[in-house]
Amino acid sequence: MDTEAVRARLLKRREELQTRASRASADLRHESDPLSADFAEQVTQRESDDVLGAISESAQHELRLVKAALRRLEEGRYTTCAACGEPIEEERLHAVPYTDRCRTCAEAMRPPRGSPPPRKG
Repeated sequence: MDTEAVRARLLKRREELQTRASRASADLRHESDPLSADFAEQVTQRESDDVLGAISESAQHELRLVKAALRRLEEGRYTTCAACGEPIEEERLHAVPYTDRCRTCAEAMRPPRGSPPPRKG
């Protein structure tokens, strides 16, 4: 595995995610578009805020995963499954470069099909 290519790919993704999260946060703060005085327009803006919040949360989550992958790469643990200690399949690392689980362990963590999503809180 070409670790320099992996590092470059992860660094590029980190930059993309930082930009996305930063833009979403700025939009949520209404830095360039203050809240409207019109109530109906505020409802629309709040709905957009919900979407922006989800985008920001998703970007922050993936950003944490990418940073952890970069640490594992530096420590020489990038290709080792964090759960079982076996090698992570190269195809899996190519598809999901920030994963820390082999296919078997990742599938074991996945809820069964048709089950409701986990509840928050």
